[in-house]
Amino acid sequence: MNDQTSPTDSTPSAPATSERGVPHIIGVHLYLENAHGEILLGLRHPDSAYAARTWHFLAGHCEQESAVTCLVREAHEEAGLLIDPADVEYAHAVHLVDTPGTPPRLQLVFRARHWTGTPETLEPDRCVSWNWWPPEALPEPLVPYARAAIDGIQAGRLYTEYGWT
Repeated sequence: MNDQTSPTDSTPSAPATSERGVPHIIGVHLYLENAHGEILLGLRHPDSAYAARTWHFLAGHCEQESAVTCLVREAHEEAGLLIDPADVEYAHAVHLVDTPGTPPRLQLVFRARHWTGTPETLEPDRCVSWNWWPPEALPEPLVPYARAAIDGIQAGRLYTEYGWT
């Protein structure tokens, strides 16, 4: 073996994309509990492309940013909440497939230990209201994987698979 060989010289080429796997869509979600143990959920707009008229976490997709940075940005944009990234902790992940043939999704759920502000409806074309709900009396309809995440968090589990056959 040649001691002058660079790592790229001895590294096999990567297989074709179809052999490497399937890209996943990554979502971030805020699991926020108030002092009474109630969970913040938003009612999606009736014309929403996803989960119209359904309750869901404050959530979003990463835009060339870390998951925590995305979460902090989305909380401010959607509800006017200010969260220090140092107050964010991982709570749960849901690995799901909505329907066969669609890209799998990895939904990361984070908890904020502290925040500033009262939830406001700042993107009414996406979410028409924010409400606090006791975990034993969650609203219907609720996005199924959000319910699975809440159940997992309440049970102390860190991971759930949903929709895989």
